[in-house]
Amino acid sequence: MIIETHSEKETFELGKSLGEKALPGDVFTLEGDLGVGKTIFTKGFALGLGIKEQISSPTFTIVQVYEEGRLPFYHFDVYRIGDIEEMDEIGYEDYVYGDGVSMIEWANLIEDILPEKRRNILIEKDLEKGFDYRKITIDD
Repeated sequence: MIIETHSEKETFELGKSLGEKALPGDVFTLEGDLGVGKTIFTKGFALGLGIKEQISSPTFTIVQVYEEGRLPFYHFDVYRIGDIEEMDEIGYEDYVYGDGVSMIEWANLIEDILPEKRRNILIEKDLEKGFDYRKITIDD
């Protein structure tokens, strides 16, 4: 499925819509260049899960855990991971194979340990279509 958004609000709302439909054990991967809107999308997704807490990218902690919503939410940012074994150290499998919902940014860096059952989300810019234009591809 390909969805085009033309503002941060639309990107946020798309994330929120997916968050509202998320089920226990769902894993989402989120790809896109720096500054493309991954955090905006994730903020909407978290709100869709009922999380009102401030969402920030866990770049230096690898994972942020939010438990106040209707499901636990595990927000990963593996951009700075040095070695895939670091994922074991943070208890990756407990999160990803648990009853919460996982969102993994820069998932291509840990491709070898991603579950087969997941939804891949790619956010892309096209400046010819406008500064706020985003093409969001969601695999089922």
